[in-house]
Amino acid sequence: MTQGASGRIAPSGMAAAQGWSLERLTPPSRLYGANGLATGPDGRLYVAQVGGSQVSAIDVDSGIIATVSPMGGAIVAPDDLVFDEAGNIYLTEITENRVSMLTPGGQARVIHGDIPVANPITWHQGRLIAGECRMGARILDLPLDGSAPRVILDNIPMANAFQVGPDGKLYVPVMGANQIWRVDIDTGAYDVVAGDLGVPDSVKFDAKGRIVTTQVASGQVLRIDPVSGTREILADLGPGLDNVSFIGDRIFVSSIPGEITELLGDGKVRSVVPRALQWPLGLAMGADGALFVADGTFGYTLRPGGAPLLAGMIFYPGCPGYMRGVAPGARPGEWIVTTGTGSVARYRPGEGVSDFISHGHDRLMGVAVASGGAVVFAEQGTGRVLCADNGSVDIMAEGLDQPGGIAVSGDGAVYVTEAGAGRIVRLSGGRAETVLDGLSRPEGMTISGDRLVTLDSRAKALIACALDGSGRKTLATNLPVGAPVGVTPHYLGPIGDMAGPMINFADVTAGPDGTLYLSGDAEGSVLALRPA
Repeated sequence: MTQGASGRIAPSGMAAAQGWSLERLTPPSRLYGANGLATGPDGRLYVAQVGGSQVSAIDVDSGIIATVSPMGGAIVAPDDLVFDEAGNIYLTEITENRVSMLTPGGQARVIHGDIPVANPITWHQGRLIAGECRMGARILDLPLDGSAPRVILDNIPMANAFQVGPDGKLYVPVMGANQIWRVDIDTGAYDVVAGDLGVPDSVKFDAKGRIVTTQVASGQVLRIDPVSGTREILADLGPGLDNVSFIGDRIFVSSIPGEITELLGDGKVRSVVPRALQWPLGLAMGADGALFVADGTFGYTLRPGGAPLLAGMIFYPGCPGYMRGVAPGARPGEWIVTTGTGSVARYRPGEGVSDFISHGHDRLMGVAVASGGAVVFAEQGTGRVLCADNGSVDIMAEGLDQPGGIAVSGDGAVYVTEAGAGRIVRLSGGRAETVLDGLSRPEGMTISGDRLVTLDSRAKALIACALDGSGRKTLATNLPVGAPVGVTPHYLGPIGDMAGPMINFADVTAGPDGTLYLSGDAEGSVLALRPA
């Protein structure tokens, strides 16, 4: 296993079977995403990472990344963080709906719970102020002794990373209103400082008292004079920006896919940690040769020899939501997507349109399309496989143990992986017939030629067999998939109505030339296994 300067843990020494070659199509990510930023008393940049339940500290000059709170540790899904004068870190744990404290010695304790979609947090003259990123959000003054919080302001349409300005007022990016508000932290009175932005999700102040704010949808970093309202574009970094922090006069910006960028002035930037994929999750090959990569908040297309191109994200018009499973649709540029919020949709990112097929499901995973157009999908939370066709949704099988990957053969047979049971089954007459067992945790699955291929996230291996289960063969080993060995990741629940449970799904899909494409979700890469 390796970690060191990478910040992520993934198996080393991945290998392909004889007759196959294995390569990375996208570079590994060095972080599990990048959300809240804070400059520590040691001069390092501290990064909260929701998806990895991790906090890391970066030496911005050497690039060395150290783990402060690891995956599987006491802190779960940290979204934002702030230091007090004693060096304690206060963190919002967005899926746990709470605020916790981490001491310089590494001890953690909960400060307050019952804070739905806990997100922004700041410290001001001994006062801890936190907020919620949801419609109808509250901003709370949190006593450190555990007594009841005081509501500063409520009914806010999605507050995000805020800070108290030189005037003693709290400056709040209000995503749902596309505005920045100035709030009196004693009375709750507020006024609008700026509007018509690019969906602001952080506000911090530079040494001259000017607002520096990231825009998650437009990808711009703006500087705004809070008195005159004049604004300038400091950088245009692309959608997905999350937070900003300062080390002296130096400006650093985080992006959800795990990127940290320093703004150098005059539009110039320096990459501290390069942008990469956060997971990825589902994969699908389109008829035009474009690979769609579902990466939770983002969706990308990847073509041979190219870099991932952003196709859509949850703050774009028409996006169906947090994207997990994916299959090619009937039309060019159309993808059938399962979402973290329990929906199945036909998504056409080029048009900014989603046509929803079904709603209200529990932890959807893989999806496939039969030759007649029926959409078959796995509902892990209920142990069911369902089929949507001609406006109706029918149960194909139930009582399965964590169904995940779905594949449909040319003759219409439906194959399903059961991650909990360690097997692949074929559905017949409402029954599940074992095709291949003895697996560890099979997740994604595809059919390549006359073979079933599944990605086993616990065994870190790609396994193939004939459609009847015979001729089992391991095609690749030590793959960067699943949880690190010896680490039990925390279950990450929903983030309000923006994203359902953030469950990983290590997928595999096949190209027309026999190439197999894999989700390297442990390191944030897409891999290709090619027949030699």
